Amino acid sequence: MARVAGVSVATVSRALRGLDRVSPETRERVLRVAQDLDYVASPTATSLASGRTRVVAVVAPFLTRWFFATLVSAIEKALRAREHHVILFDLEDDTYDQRLPLSQNMLWKRVDGVITLNVPMAPEEVELVDRLGLPLVAIGSPVPGRPCVRIDDGATMRIAVDHLASLGHTRIGYIGAVPENAAHIQTPQDRLSAFHDAIREHGLVCEDGWVLGSDWTAEASARDSLTLLSGDNRPTAIVAASDEMAIGVRESARRLGLRVPEDLSIIGVDDYVLSGVLGLTTVRQDVSGQGRRAAELLLAALLEGEESADEVLMETELVVRESTGPAPTT
Repeated sequence: MARVAGVSVATVSRALRGLDRVSPETRERVLRVAQDLDYVASPTATSLASGRTRVVAVVAPFLTRWFFATLVSAIEKALRAREHHVILFDLEDDTYDQRLPLSQNMLWKRVDGVITLNVPMAPEEVELVDRLGLPLVAIGSPVPGRPCVRIDDGATMRIAVDHLASLGHTRIGYIGAVPENAAHIQTPQDRLSAFHDAIREHGLVCEDGWVLGSDWTAEASARDSLTLLSGDNRPTAIVAASDEMAIGVRESARRLGLRVPEDLSIIGVDDYVLSGVLGLTTVRQDVSGQGRRAAELLLAALLEGEESADEVLMETELVVRESTGPAPTT
């Protein structure tokens, strides 16, 4: 390329990287020659010379769920626009209540930074990332001393409970509890705790039998809610910690001949891709927006050296559809 353009190899390098000390005319000539010769820089050679891979590790407890897939898609698009790429690490193990650890073999000399998706980091994992000198941005579960993008689970649960209480519901149940040993997914515990706080703020009591466990899928939610909804002592409304679980509860109610919302009101969290079609009332969060913001924070650390420990709280909002209505009078 240097020979064809009539310049030095160093000038070609500076022109292709967009650096200063190259005149506009020379830069245009070099770029034209690169296009004519179908020149593409070798990523491997570039990373050896610069010490940068332009690859970001995205670490998730699951990759098969809509929430995580939506985050990954938004992150990948934002990074791709700045000529960075994603390598995915799925920490899902054989059982729901544990995950694989983040190891040095995953990260060393392979990535420039890390984005975690609702993964509470163990102290030894944080120490590993620090030792490797990698900037890290968390989504959902905070990592001490690192920027975090998340929603306010307390405010989200208050929105859901306030909506049901405003419709006259006093018998409100919940689905989305997980075993306490499932420490690799913090959001379920945070939302359950926030739900109980919101219930107490309204002076209400949620009976123990009205709090249901689930693995956060529609199939499990439909199965797990059958017994409660078929009994005489059932709530008139249910808060589901995700829209997918809310859809499962709605299907369970349908099988039992319960009318939604006349007999049972259901509200979820997320604004899942099918929630509008199914008429599901929800507390919407901007999942893609969280992914984009996390990517922006990491790129700022990588390209401008702007590292921070700020927490970015994304807003949530109530979206009322057909699945909630006034409490039954009997």
